[in-house]
Amino acid sequence: MAKLIIKRASGETSEHEITPIIEYAFEQHYKKGFHRYFREEEFQSAVYWLAWECIRRSGETVKPFGEQFIETLASVEVAESAPLA
Repeated sequence: MAKLIIKRASGETSEHEITPIIEYAFEQHYKKGFHRYFREEEFQSAVYWLAWECIRRSGETVKPFGEQFIETLASVEVAESAPLA
């Protein structure tokens, strides 16, 4: 799996695994398979949506997805997760 490294405009950094429930939510929202979407579309806004969904599912109250939420981000990086032991 992959993870997101989310840096906020406030200076806070957090890491979030892209779990099966996050992939499912993505597919329900974008109406396309997770891996296919990123092979064919490559919209950075989809990565920001994943960041929003990860933060929201972590229990933090976040602004609705859109410009107001994206303004709270400094960067979002997709990274490889540590291999399972």
